[in-house]
Amino acid sequence: MRDLAALPKAHLHVHLESTVRPDTLAELADHHGVDVRAHAGPYRDFAEFAAHNGLVRDCLRRADDFSRIAYEFCAEEAAQGTRYAEVTFTAAAHGERLGDPDLPLEAVLAGLAAGQAAHGIECRVIVDHPRKRSVARFAESLRLAMAHPHVVAIGTAGAEDYPLTPFAAVFRAARDAGIGLVHHAGECCGAPSVLEAVTVGLADRIGHGFRALDDPDVVELLRERAVPLEVCPSSNVVLGLVESVSSHPLPLLMDAGLIVTLSTDIPSATGTTLTDEYRLLRDELGFDDDTIAAIATNAVDASFAPPDTKALLRQDIATWRAGS
Repeated sequence: MRDLAALPKAHLHVHLESTVRPDTLAELADHHGVDVRAHAGPYRDFAEFAAHNGLVRDCLRRADDFSRIAYEFCAEEAAQGTRYAEVTFTAAAHGERLGDPDLPLEAVLAGLAAGQAAHGIECRVIVDHPRKRSVARFAESLRLAMAHPHVVAIGTAGAEDYPLTPFAAVFRAARDAGIGLVHHAGECCGAPSVLEAVTVGLADRIGHGFRALDDPDVVELLRERAVPLEVCPSSNVVLGLVESVSSHPLPLLMDAGLIVTLSTDIPSATGTTLTDEYRLLRDELGFDDDTIAAIATNAVDASFAPPDTKALLRQDIATWRAGS
């Protein structure tokens, strides 16, 4: 069996606020007077995890805080064989909280630039927006994306039972501007949320999406439109949405002819790296190296990476698969 750490990887669904190193979080929490210890995992439900995430966000107040975690994200990803990453960041929410709309994203981009140069990894940003927040703030996310070429997409996250229709004009504006659209759906809610993400949300990709299996018509829509899914098995287990990795519906998604990619989502909560997630495919689901290479290639193809980056990664995955 081939070394999964050496597999060239594209990481498409990972939240920057959920990648902060424990020692970094402890240091920032101490500096800013935030008690995060009592709210650390394991989590009883999604709400408890969200409350902890709120405390993590409260530890990020200075430009240096944002730049530091972005730089360290690059170091951690490069160490596990990730060659290209699209990291999700709730930029407009941080800007609103700190009273400076541009500071958080600009600081993150500065940290990513330094981290890329130091660790030989290529990174882009997806700016997300909780569905229950205002249309105006989502429009601010689009403004930020349009102002920074390294922001490749915007999208909605949070409670999936909040409708996407109020944001329809922002989705259309993003599409017209060439900004990608990636929405969380089919994680906590069922297939209708996936349908809405594709039809109303104009999604290029779906974050999670495994609940699409509840409705054969939604599966057919995803298959017809070739909309990739960002599947995050360990996250689904830790948040109580799936019983175990061995019982995860990822193989059923593949059997249905859907485009499956693999990500970590919230690695600080799951304790897994992207390499670990691939190892779980091998150990818990019995996937062979050819299937693993195909999933890695799916992630490259589904990414917003430049064409030359995609071509190189495809070639290097093929080399890994060949065992040379």
